[in-house]
Amino acid sequence: MSDAPRFGIWAAVHGSRAAHHDPDEPDDASWERNRALVLEAEALGFDSVLVAQHTANPYDDARDQLEAWTSAAALAALTHRIEIIAAIKPGLYHPVVLAKMALQVEHIARGRFALNLVNAWNRTEFERAGLPFPAHDDRYAYGREWIGLVERLMRGERVCFEGRHFRVEDYQLRPAGTFRPRPRIYLGGESEPARALAADHADVWFINGQPLEDVKALIADVARRPAANGPLRYGLSAFVIARATDAEALAEQARLLALAQRDAALRADTRARTDAASVMFAKTDAASARHVGTNGGTAAGLVGSYETVANRIRAFHEAGIELFMLQFQPFEAEMRRFAEHILPRIR
Repeated sequence: MSDAPRFGIWAAVHGSRAAHHDPDEPDDASWERNRALVLEAEALGFDSVLVAQHTANPYDDARDQLEAWTSAAALAALTHRIEIIAAIKPGLYHPVVLAKMALQVEHIARGRFALNLVNAWNRTEFERAGLPFPAHDDRYAYGREWIGLVERLMRGERVCFEGRHFRVEDYQLRPAGTFRPRPRIYLGGESEPARALAADHADVWFINGQPLEDVKALIADVARRPAANGPLRYGLSAFVIARATDAEALAEQARLLALAQRDAALRADTRARTDAASVMFAKTDAASARHVGTNGGTAAGLVGSYETVANRIRAFHEAGIELFMLQFQPFEAEMRRFAEHILPRIR
């Protein structure tokens, strides 16, 4: 673990993260907004940006959706310091093609690129395109073979491989290793196959927002496993609501919760398209009446006064969290508030 925590933001790939009817938050997933958002995040001192991957908006396909990998390449060219993390669903790209794309973005970014392996939950994204969507554990078996190939190819190895899903004959990609051995690998998911895959192939394991004691238990479970790429590091997703006082923050949370109730039909439609075995959505459903934001949202407890939020971040960091991947609403204004009032308390 690094001496100081790192802080990242979720790109606004499909607009707002908490409530779609907030008058203070544009439901704007445009390239123009995301470019400005990431450039400002870099200027404010944030360390990473995560660009989630969806081909169509997962909540409402009539709404806009930013494409992850073309946007990551553009962001890599425009930025200078911030880490660019692009999510990837293995079922959408052959490993040779994706490894080449990753190396190219790594080269554009001069060693600041990472991919975030996710094994997909949106069933209809695949089925409507005529693509296979295997059962949960089968997707992880596919993802294991896939990332094993991608990792070797990103290292510049000459690869000959024949497995259950892929056959690769005498393939080598260049340029590789210009800035470091390979781009960083993040992995999301909390099921047993996801934990095992993280230990075997990831540099950083992403955990969805949840209480501190639950996070400690997850880290303890994965930390006891031999890690193939050296000591595994840990990231946490969290939705932040910070104000001068705890009471003001709780009032803002209540406002967002009330607005989120107007999205009940969208949430129900999304749940109908979701793999029932998804651990993330099982937890989200159980807590949806009390929390806002995606990927656990405010379940991590980063709601309160500036000092309260800073103290909770310190506690998570002491438990092993290195990277905090943050959501806000309204995004730009609250990101600035975090940079002004929280970052100085932590750093």
